[in-house]
Amino acid sequence: MEEKKTFYITTPIYYPSDKLHIGHTYCTVAADTMAKYKRLRGFDVRFMTGADEHGQKIERIATAQGITPKEYVDKVVDGIKKLWASLDITYDRFIRTTDADHVAAVKKIFNKLYEKGDIYKSEYEGWYCTPCESFYTEHQLVDGKCPDCGRDVEKVKEESYFFRLSKYQDRLIKYIKDHPEFIQPPTRQTEMIANFLKPGLEDLCVSRTSFSWGIPVDFDPKHVIYVWVDALSNYITGLGYGSDDDSLFKKYWPADVHLVGKEIVRFHSIIWPAMLMALDLPLPKQVFGHGWLIINGGKMSKSKGNVVDPNVLIRRYGVDAVRYFLLREIAFGQDGNFTNEALIQRINSDLANDLGNLVSRTVGMIDKYFKGTLPEKHMDTEFDADLKSVCSDMIGKFESSMDKMMFSDALTVLWTFIRRTNKYIDETQPWILVRNEEDMPKLAGVLYNVAESIRIISIMLQPFMPNSPKAIFKQLCIEGNKNITSWESIRTFGLLPKALHVERATPLFPRIDMKKELVELEADIKAAQSQNLAYKAAQAEKEEHPEITIDDFAKVHLVTGEVLASEPVKGSKKLLKNTIKIGNETRTILSGIAKHYSPEEIIGKKVVVVENLAPRKMMGETSCGMILCAENEDGKLSLITNDKEFGSGCDVK
Repeated sequence: MEEKKTFYITTPIYYPSDKLHIGHTYCTVAADTMAKYKRLRGFDVRFMTGADEHGQKIERIATAQGITPKEYVDKVVDGIKKLWASLDITYDRFIRTTDADHVAAVKKIFNKLYEKGDIYKSEYEGWYCTPCESFYTEHQLVDGKCPDCGRDVEKVKEESYFFRLSKYQDRLIKYIKDHPEFIQPPTRQTEMIANFLKPGLEDLCVSRTSFSWGIPVDFDPKHVIYVWVDALSNYITGLGYGSDDDSLFKKYWPADVHLVGKEIVRFHSIIWPAMLMALDLPLPKQVFGHGWLIINGGKMSKSKGNVVDPNVLIRRYGVDAVRYFLLREIAFGQDGNFTNEALIQRINSDLANDLGNLVSRTVGMIDKYFKGTLPEKHMDTEFDADLKSVCSDMIGKFESSMDKMMFSDALTVLWTFIRRTNKYIDETQPWILVRNEEDMPKLAGVLYNVAESIRIISIMLQPFMPNSPKAIFKQLCIEGNKNITSWESIRTFGLLPKALHVERATPLFPRIDMKKELVELEADIKAAQSQNLAYKAAQAEKEEHPEITIDDFAKVHLVTGEVLASEPVKGSKKLLKNTIKIGNETRTILSGIAKHYSPEEIIGKKVVVVENLAPRKMMGETSCGMILCAENEDGKLSLITNDKEFGSGCDVK
């Protein structure tokens, strides 16, 4: 038996966020659609997605919640899997970077690169964005912030291991030029060469010592392996590379497509290929960088609070409508606007009017005119040949678009045939034919041709819409009949039984009242966004003020102090320079209370002081300690004072 041709497609492994928005859904739905299509075409498909679970950000969030990082990611990954299930995402493996086989293989990869001399120890000093898990040089920052997400970055200086990325610069440029299909769409290739490769690559920091939540370096365990080396390696570790059983790796690698968002193309088309070159492994055949879903003029982002929860849309319109809209509305590879109006318009126009109406009227006429079963005797009409010709031409165009992942183009081609089939009904006028007994064979032939067109349309819709084709097959009474529901069967027009029996059902896509629905949908989305923002605010508060143990608290020495003198700090509108008596000692403590107290008001007050705070310089003055204040919602400060006649230097407990 001839072995099936393989097809291996991946999405990025996502950071385990508590809320994946419709933008994340876009990439995974696209990859799943391609995987479903290839399976229908008879390919041996491997589709992998997963979760990128290591890094400083996750460690901080977990600490703020008072749980371990593993407990945090376990909880969130469960939510991601539930969302993918609700969207009928049929992956072959959901890989997690905490999986034991992945951890073991990544250690081997790091060791191999080190032994080869492509990883070396040095010291890193630069800017790091924790949310993006990315390092940047000074000139890459935008207004001092992360160029990707726009958030604050941290200055980091620590001992690190580096990957000799610069060593592979010329080889990468040559490979990309020799393989124009490697980075798609072509605009991404131009960007990678012009913005990253031609200016020159710097060696890449691939380990951290400032946190512990990651895969430790075997030979230097105070280091954890940098998240991008860890995460990128999943594409081969998920196939068993570096394990005792690498049969899947031998079968499916190199990947046919790494499907990624355009903001991480550089990691997948520069860093990852350089690592593979260093490992003496073949490169993936293609890295496809899709565009963003744009809302209100900007990229969908949780930090901006403009995300759309896919669960809201699935609940209101069903998974098929959501999947269809995502891949029909936008040319894949380009940015595209997401609006509620466009979504509802697509449902009403394409799904309710074109597809849903075609199925309903066809099944309805067979039921009404022939009591649900066509007679075996059919006659042709003058319009039949053109319908069949359009169908035949459409199939090749559809397949060509799908092979290039031009999903919107493929659906446009298919919908042209759907509309042609609706026109065929208008041309042949079944409601006129039914009036004359001698025209009944012609009427049977017309309704058979329409039903046969619907059969072919339904098969071709399966990668995009997992449920509606099944419902249509059921109405045509052909569910489970693989001979006439397989992909190859679309190439032969006329496979339905002549005496076709149908069963009526409720409409696939009822029309939606646009005006009423917009009000309800926007309220639903805003409620979800508000819930998400409230959650994020609570998480930020926890992260800023994480739980501490009694041992942590014991390190802070609080004492009473008396303000002996106070004066403004020259050049500052905020600071007062205070002389504080603590027992037998006096010290200078600067406090940002000048807008709330005059120097005269605080002299003589008994205050609470953090006595063992390390000295720090502000406005040229050294402050040795901190005076405690309370702050209300309006930002007003009030000194924490001692209402008893206690002297200075008493412990506060």
